[in-house]
Amino acid sequence: MRASRLVSLLLLLQSRGRMTAQELADELEVSLRTIYRDVESLSAAGVPVYADRGPAGGYQLLDGYRTRLTGLTAEEAESLFLTGLPGPAAQLGLGTVLAAAELKLMAALPRQLAERAGRIRERFHLDAPGWFHDGEPTPYLNTVADAVWKQRRVRMRYRRWKTPTPVTRTVAPLGLVLKAGSWYLVGRSEDDPSDGGRSDDGRSGGGERTYRVDRIIALEMLEEEFERPADFDLAEFWASYLARFRDAMFTGEAVVRFSPAGMRILRHLVTPEVIRAAQRNAGPPDEEGWVRTVIPIESVRHAHTELLKFGAEAEVLQPPELRELVIASARAMLDRYDAART
Repeated sequence: MRASRLVSLLLLLQSRGRMTAQELADELEVSLRTIYRDVESLSAAGVPVYADRGPAGGYQLLDGYRTRLTGLTAEEAESLFLTGLPGPAAQLGLGTVLAAAELKLMAALPRQLAERAGRIRERFHLDAPGWFHDGEPTPYLNTVADAVWKQRRVRMRYRRWKTPTPVTRTVAPLGLVLKAGSWYLVGRSEDDPSDGGRSDDGRSGGGERTYRVDRIIALEMLEEEFERPADFDLAEFWASYLARFRDAMFTGEAVVRFSPAGMRILRHLVTPEVIRAAQRNAGPPDEEGWVRTVIPIESVRHAHTELLKFGAEAEVLQPPELRELVIASARAMLDRYDAART
């Protein structure tokens, strides 16, 4: 355990440069006393680590020192080959870079680890996009990625889902996210929206916003650079954004009866949030096995379309307008088939 921690400490200093004892302790989840002992052990083993005192001080390695030690366990070496998604890497223009990096990693690993890591590629394949969805064309993805990396502003013509559309935005691009086969740009818009102060993802006020890359109609990378916010964390922002999106998506509720078959096919027809709500709110089954429950809905129109997928395995009880829409659709379908039969 201690040997692994010493390797981790050494690699942290090698990759990040100067770090304080407290930063190392927080990263490795140990006490300050442990960090002091570990640094002494590294120094005793001949590792040129030294301390700078003062408010801006900390531990760091002698300039130019690089360890050849990877510290990789067999499992860690194998897992690295699951992180390289060839499809997304190629979309970003990094396909050949990824391939070269994998070759170098394989060459650097001991023979036994290289053989085990190679078997991962033979036996596991990661396919990011969802079923029946190849994704929309993203002709500006490479330029967006380049702007994110170089911290340069972009001016883009963007097709929104609401009016007015399209719009022109000047954006400081902070990151790219791949979600269910679609790329999203996270950035800070520097324009004053003319639609009541709401951003393109429906949020009010300033701050970071999201843009689907496949909705960019035209794009220009500007010469002007921007200062990346020191406190911005892309993964943290995305998790928060998804939570807000899900909360805002459902604006109402519906009371529905599901047959036993309807409850079984829930997971194939609706979102995980609806499934969890249906199971959580389900009452006891009646004598025929039907279950009454409450599910969240985005709107009456959207719920009407979604619940029609269940056919006769679901019955809408509330709200009345949703029930009437489903009844009207069922009658229209019956009339259509009766007319065709006669």
